[in-house]
Order: sequence, then C-alpha cells, then structure tokens
Amino acid sequence: MAFQRIAVVGAGVIGSGVAHLLAGAGIDVVLIDSDARQLGLMMGSVAKQARFFRLLDKAAAPPNDVAVRLHPTTNLDALADTEFVIENITEDWALKRPLHQRIDQIVGRDVPVAANTSAIPITRIASAHSSQARVVGMHFMNPVPLMPTVEIIRAVHTSEACLRAACELVGQAGRSAIVVNDSPGFVTNRVMMLFVNEAMFLVHEGVASIQDVDRLFKTCFGHKMGPLETADLIGLDTVLRSLEVIHGELEDDKYRPCPLLKKLVYAGHTGRKGGKGFYTYD
Repeated sequence: MAFQRIAVVGAGVIGSGVAHLLAGAGIDVVLIDSDARQLGLMMGSVAKQARFFRLLDKAAAPPNDVAVRLHPTTNLDALADTEFVIENITEDWALKRPLHQRIDQIVGRDVPVAANTSAIPITRIASAHSSQARVVGMHFMNPVPLMPTVEIIRAVHTSEACLRAACELVGQAGRSAIVVNDSPGFVTNRVMMLFVNEAMFLVHEGVASIQDVDRLFKTCFGHKMGPLETADLIGLDTVLRSLEVIHGELEDDKYRPCPLLKKLVYAGHTGRKGGKGFYTYD
C-alpha cells in the first residue's frame, strides 16, 4: 500500500526529521506537538535543512515540496484521519504512557502505531494500547533525512501486518528497514550507548583528551565521527536518558552513566542542539 497521510507526534529534533523525510517522499504529514512555539521553530528548521540537503543532493525534495506537505497542529484529535502514527516525544515512560493511551482512543484499531524511542522496550509501550498487535518500534537516527536505514522493532504482540506496514512506509520514503526483536536499546543503542559512554569515561579519568579520543576512532577505524562528536549529535540528554533506561531495564552496571555526562546535562550542555556539549557549536 502507499500511504497518503500519516501523523508524527512530537516536533523535536528527531520528530521534525521524520516529518521532513516523509513529507519529502510526497506523503502528507500531520505534525503534532503540545507547544505551538516548537511547531513554529520546527517549520523554520525544516525549511533551512531542506535547502541544505538540496545542495548536497539534487535528487532531494525541493523546500517548497516539503513545506506544502507539513500540517502542524497542537490538536491531538487530528490523528483521527491518518493512516499511520509515529510517536517521537521525550524518552520518558511517565510521559509516553498517557500519550499512547490517548492515541489508542483516537485512532482506528487497524491503524499502525509506531514508537520512535531510543531505549524503552516496545512491548512496554504496547501495554498502553487495547490492541497491542498494531504497535511497532521504528528507530530513526539523526539526522533522519540523511540516514539510509531504519531499525524496526518487533514487540511480543506485534502482528506481521503491522511489521509489513512499517517496512512499507520506510520503503516509500526511499530507506531500508532492518527488523530486530524487542530489547532495551534494541541493537543499535545497546552497542552505541556502551561505546559513547566508555569514551566519556576515558575523558573523565584523564586517559585522553576529547579531541584525541575522537581523532583515534576517525583515523584508526575510519569512523566519520568520533564517539564524543556522535554523542553531541544525538544529544547528551538523550544519551543520558537512554543509558538510564537500559541500565534500569537490564540491571547491568556496564550501562551506568558516566559522571561527566551527568555533569554536562545538568549544566544544560546537551550537544549540538544546545550549542555546547563536548564541543562548542555556532
């Protein structure tokens, strides 16, 4: 099937990236956020990014084509006439649970609902729904419009029809889907969060400087970005929340967050989106 109208709930960095990607693929996107100001900022950010991505890739959708497909609103009831819902709010179960309960009440029972989360098990999110079979995980990574692959997570009760719909939506956006089973952090973040957290411990312990840690991984292993640059791109607050979730779910101390990470987040240094993290940004 070809989706015509989908909903994205949450207009943060990842949510706006998902909306941008799908609108650029010719799909009408109802973008919902409780903060009208955030929606305004998102529209400006997407327009700027669309111009930039067009410079990088002439095949990318023109800015006007993206903008005309985006329909921002603060009204959650706008979900009612959409064919697929992707939730992208803060990595906090106390916030996600009531939102998913409300989504469950608004959308039709056959409408797939995806949780775009970094670490919370999808089976836990599905427990907020009366029809758990229609809930799936879709882990988009930043910057969403440039990433070629989406991690699709099968929860305990996820139906084959729901999985197929998620993969078809990803394919409609010109991206590849890789399906994995449910686990805290899934595949990507189970490994990535260990990687970036251990790099932070090396700086915290004085083993090497921020720049040298990143330089070693770029020059020795060919990584495009070092682990601390990657953490800044993800968002240090998101990294901290993800580590806390995985640590709490698995009860494995190898996921304990580095004290330096906590200090930076407490100081408001969240990475690129905040203008300062391990590095300083314009």
